[in-house]
Amino acid sequence: MKRTDARELAMKLCFELMWTDATAEELLAEKLDEDYYTSLAPEDEVFSEYPDEIQLEYIRRLLLGIEAHYTELDGYIEKYARGRRFERISKTALAILKTAMYEVLYMPDIPDSAAINEAVELAKKYEEPETVPFINGVLGSFVRGEKS
Repeated sequence: MKRTDARELAMKLCFELMWTDATAEELLAEKLDEDYYTSLAPEDEVFSEYPDEIQLEYIRRLLLGIEAHYTELDGYIEKYARGRRFERISKTALAILKTAMYEVLYMPDIPDSAAINEAVELAKKYEEPETVPFINGVLGSFVRGEKS
């Protein structure tokens, strides 16, 4: 599994975290159970290859971090999503934004440009075309505003 696929999986788990009462730890235990994970492969290609130890650690670190900084990340989205009310942003877009923002803030081993580029690619795959520049703009403003 490549980092891109692991990021996509983490984004999907972040999305699911918004809809469940389960903790990130519980969600990880359920979804990353090898038998359950492989049973999802026919439904979604991202589950076609089980993550190796490095990717599992990355996914775990990302999801647990997003959960720990959930309110902070929501605040950044509200701050930089100019022209859109938070409640009007799709859950998928929120998951993409939170994933990228967490990487930018708390994963120095990932270049900001890579986090943004991967978020844009995820948006192209899962969102409406008009949402792609929105996500790119929010993340660009976020990096300029918080990292400069």
